[in-house]
Amino acid sequence: MEISRPLAVVGSISITEADVTETILAMGPRAESFNNPQGRAAVLEKLIEQALFLTDARKNMMEYDPAFKQQLQHVKDELLTQFAVSKAIERVSVTEAEIKEFFDANPDQFSGQELVSASHILLDDEARASELLQKIQAGEISFEDAARENSSCPSGQNGGSLGEFGHGQMVKEFDEACFSMEPGELRGPVKTQFGWHIIRLDGKKQSEPMKFSDVHDAIREHLLGEKRQKAYQSKVNQMKIMYPVNR
Repeated sequence: MEISRPLAVVGSISITEADVTETILAMGPRAESFNNPQGRAAVLEKLIEQALFLTDARKNMMEYDPAFKQQLQHVKDELLTQFAVSKAIERVSVTEAEIKEFFDANPDQFSGQELVSASHILLDDEARASELLQKIQAGEISFEDAARENSSCPSGQNGGSLGEFGHGQMVKEFDEACFSMEPGELRGPVKTQFGWHIIRLDGKKQSEPMKFSDVHDAIREHLLGEKRQKAYQSKVNQMKIMYPVNR
């Protein structure tokens, strides 16, 4: 289909295939659901309706309506403000040397996080949790079977396994217990807001330090943000001298 060929003409307004495509692309995550014959037809109909309103507004000279002029001025002021802000920070840039310097100067941020894998059994009664822990330690029941039969956490169906996680991903008491344990260790009952836990630490490891190439873009955006904020504030301070603010 010829992209430039009008799909519809409303007065002096032509609506093309390109207009439909542009409208769909502007929908973001919803775009895919409209990129089909039915969706495109619906978008075309909406563009026709908009063109009808625009044509009618022009015919009735609504652009000279004082209320419209006021709205238009408000929109122009907002756009001009945004444009002025963008001009104030447009020269801000970050060099490769600055990115590397930040990476080298902040090794703690990129050293990698300690990770643990753990399993637990969640119960609502401390005495019951203590009794079950003793049975597990005595070999009367396996940890996995005890979890499946007794845990109120959905993880019980997986033998209590919570998989791998880092510091701060679990509630404080649970987090502190796990990161102070050694692989294979059992501990409990540990109380949290959810109840009483029997915890088994399944593994512990130090994740690999982050590579410079993996964090390069994130560092660049971080430094750009800092520099833009400084440039913005500097411009604000200059303008306050030029245009005194009376409160």
